[in-house]
Amino acid sequence: MRRGGFFFFFLIFAAVSLLLDWYVFSGLRTVVADWQSRWRIALLSTFLILSIGVTLTFVIGISFTDTSRGLSQFHMWSLSVFMAFFVSKIVFVMVLSLGDLGRFVVGIASNAGKSGIDQSHPYFPERRKFISEIAVLLAALPFSGFFYAMFKGKYDYKVHRHNVYFKDLPEAFDGFTITQLSDIHAGSFDNADAVQKGIDKVIELNSDLFVFTGDLVNNTADEIEPYISRFGKIKAKYGQYSILGNHDYADYIQWDSPKAKEENLDTLKQHHKEMGFRLMLDENITFEKDGQKLHLVGVQNWGHGFIKVGNLNKALKGLSKDDFKVLLSHDPTHWEYVVRYHENPVHLTLSGHTHGAQFGIEAPGFRWSPVKYRYLQWAGFAKQHDRKLYVNRGFGFLAFTGRLGIWPEITVLTLKKG
Repeated sequence: MRRGGFFFFFLIFAAVSLLLDWYVFSGLRTVVADWQSRWRIALLSTFLILSIGVTLTFVIGISFTDTSRGLSQFHMWSLSVFMAFFVSKIVFVMVLSLGDLGRFVVGIASNAGKSGIDQSHPYFPERRKFISEIAVLLAALPFSGFFYAMFKGKYDYKVHRHNVYFKDLPEAFDGFTITQLSDIHAGSFDNADAVQKGIDKVIELNSDLFVFTGDLVNNTADEIEPYISRFGKIKAKYGQYSILGNHDYADYIQWDSPKAKEENLDTLKQHHKEMGFRLMLDENITFEKDGQKLHLVGVQNWGHGFIKVGNLNKALKGLSKDDFKVLLSHDPTHWEYVVRYHENPVHLTLSGHTHGAQFGIEAPGFRWSPVKYRYLQWAGFAKQHDRKLYVNRGFGFLAFTGRLGIWPEITVLTLKKG
């Protein structure tokens, strides 16, 4: 989308937001109708200044500042604060409009046969004040939730531990542990100490194998440079292995030349090496224990609707159908469209990419995120026959500088025979 198209798109958002402001303002005015004049004016003025100011900052910031090199911290924060206000206003308006509709219907019914609706009926002012107060309380839930997500949730790392059973797992690898990170998105980080706490959790796990499944950066190789030494402290007995994700190819920003873009990718590959990550580019490596073998396979990005450069056939070269294989593939749609049907079966595929939308609800027996309407497999396990997929929820965050309900994930998988 060209800059003019972006401006028009965000201008529509701004117009909708301002319409919401008008309706929210009318509801707040009802709530504070019996307050002292100075407090009433102070609250209503503060709301208008903050809400309109946030909208203008977002639209002007996105439309008129440089985004050719991706979203800056300013862009992500202005977007996130705007979304907090926008969603909260929508909740407020939905509740208040239902109340107003109810008052309208009751008014019509109570005044049937009369010349007009009696606005002095007690139902009208008292009920609208009550509904407005309910709207304020309900709107406060997403508002506070968004700010928790931005200041706390995005660094609230959760360790997900799972035993994964396979009948044909070589006995020597029964109990073999794999720690997985995905979607670091280093360019989004704004608190190095908080990131370090997540890295420390990974180090403490002391797994047999460490893997990273793509999207080290948002766009450019320099984003990871402040964190190379930190992630470089992650070590595993059988080594540290990584692949590329769609963002690592830097297709979402403008480059002066194809050569500059290519040099950026070369630099990023070098940074993997500097961190001690063995970057796998459509290839496989064999681990041997007590004379038995486990094969790790890594492909470049292949995603439905995204860049498709990964070559699974090349990555599986030299491996037979009977070999036990673990595949690193960034986008879970690769498993959905290709891997699970491949003639050379892959036992376990590890992916990321979706972030679980960084927002949703996960509870025993229930799981929801808006990302489910885009991805069939967006978090956790999927299975077809003996072929399994695990989708990591991501270590970092992108665009929305927060996480709510879908917390940043560190995965520990223990391979079990059975």
